[in-house]
Amino acid sequence: MVGGSQAEQIAVLRAQIQRLETPDDSAQVQPEAELLGVPEGLSELLPGGGLPRKQATACAECAALVVELISHVSAAGGHVGVVGWSDLSLAQVAEEGDISRVITVPDPGVEPWAVTGVLCEGLDLVVHKGTGELSPTRARPVLAKVRAGQAALLTVGTRLPATAVEIGAEVVAVHGLGRGSGRIRGVDIGVRVASASMRPRRGVLTCGQRPDTRPRLEVV
Repeated sequence: MVGGSQAEQIAVLRAQIQRLETPDDSAQVQPEAELLGVPEGLSELLPGGGLPRKQATACAECAALVVELISHVSAAGGHVGVVGWSDLSLAQVAEEGDISRVITVPDPGVEPWAVTGVLCEGLDLVVHKGTGELSPTRARPVLAKVRAGQAALLTVGTRLPATAVEIGAEVVAVHGLGRGSGRIRGVDIGVRVASASMRPRRGVLTCGQRPDTRPRLEVV
């Protein structure tokens, strides 16, 4: 978790990114790849099968899906940053991923996009939670940072102009609960992916308890 003034945050973030970059990491996640790997069910819905690096993808505010992505990327040896999502629970990441590979900035200050730009320089996945859409003028330096880095940027609750891929998601079923008893062991997430390069695709991704990891696909 990172706090402090804007300048202090950026200095700390750059130091953390430097510490994360080790020779072993390059053998696990290839930064030069154009796409960042995602869970199998989601890969069948996305153009090319992954999240595009050096670009922004807009995602619905579905915490279960975002945590699933963070768990998958960190477990595969990737590094993840989360900006502006103070109440996002990362308990699943600690169990199924590698929490040591996640940098969180719950309060990025008055210039949250500057923090996101720094993280995009050296991480594999950056999640930015905010509101509204940036104007083309304000978005220009942010997009320049994203293109110059190596991360796949996932915007939640906000979006950048010319975003090519949009992911809609909502929890449609919960596994493990009986009549007033039990505990949640998994959730089904209805996912819809829209892109300029293909017709919209729909599927169901099961997170947690996985009786069937393959999504039910429906091209519309």
